[in-house]
Amino acid sequence: MITSTRLPPRAMGAGLGLKPAHYRAVLESDAPGLWVEVHPENYMLPGGPRLHWLEAIAQRHPVSLHGVSLSLGGADRPDPDHLKSLRELIDRYRPALVSEHLAWCRHDGIYYGDLLPLPYTAGALDRFCDHVDEVQDALGRSILIENPSLYVDLKGDMTETEFLVEAVRRTGCGLLLDLNNVFVTAINLKRDALGYLETFPLDAVGEIHLAGHETDPDGSLLIDTHGAPVADAVWSLYRETIARTGPVPTLIERDNNLPPFVELMAERERAQALLEYADEAALADA
Repeated sequence: MITSTRLPPRAMGAGLGLKPAHYRAVLESDAPGLWVEVHPENYMLPGGPRLHWLEAIAQRHPVSLHGVSLSLGGADRPDPDHLKSLRELIDRYRPALVSEHLAWCRHDGIYYGDLLPLPYTAGALDRFCDHVDEVQDALGRSILIENPSLYVDLKGDMTETEFLVEAVRRTGCGLLLDLNNVFVTAINLKRDALGYLETFPLDAVGEIHLAGHETDPDGSLLIDTHGAPVADAVWSLYRETIARTGPVPTLIERDNNLPPFVELMAERERAQALLEYADEAALADA
């Protein structure tokens, strides 16, 4: 039986990507609505300090698993050994959310160490939906799918949002809306970020990501580095989004140039304040 991933927004407010440098600070934090997200691939271990810390933190804060290796958009079926390890991790920690990417990273058993784009064609959609179905059946729950950041336009039969709408309809998955990816793609491909959100199936969104980006050396592209503070333009997209959706669990995603914990918490508190405002507005309209 597949169970829903979406929780009441008051249970999860703004969260942080969990990094070893911040294990103790997160464990000791009593910030309302705080939750943490980890890449499960870093915790598929028989034991050791990482699992000890995650066990302790999971007793205090909700946990989300954000995978990077299932290669749902590739030609290969999901790796059964990987799925087995992921299911064991889910059974042990009972994460509030589980997510993966609209991307591929493996072919003929070789992992390429990056999240690579796929063309939005009917054939690619069929394969993607088959893989999502297989994963959800193996895990016994629905997952969220994250929209990518793009640097080249792979022509296809449909738009990205049309692809995602159909994937949600056919598999029952939810969506993880990464607003930095929306902005980066819009700038790189000369598209309209707000226009993208107009066609995005917001009612399927179970999580939002906010992250930072940087410009490549020749200034021609924005790169989704997760190595800088969230840009003002992305904050604007966030305010616009939660005005439409109401409060949705939101992650501050920082993987590179990791700042002190207090600086990350300041960004997190900004998102938390916006979520609380959206929550009050939703209650007032009810």
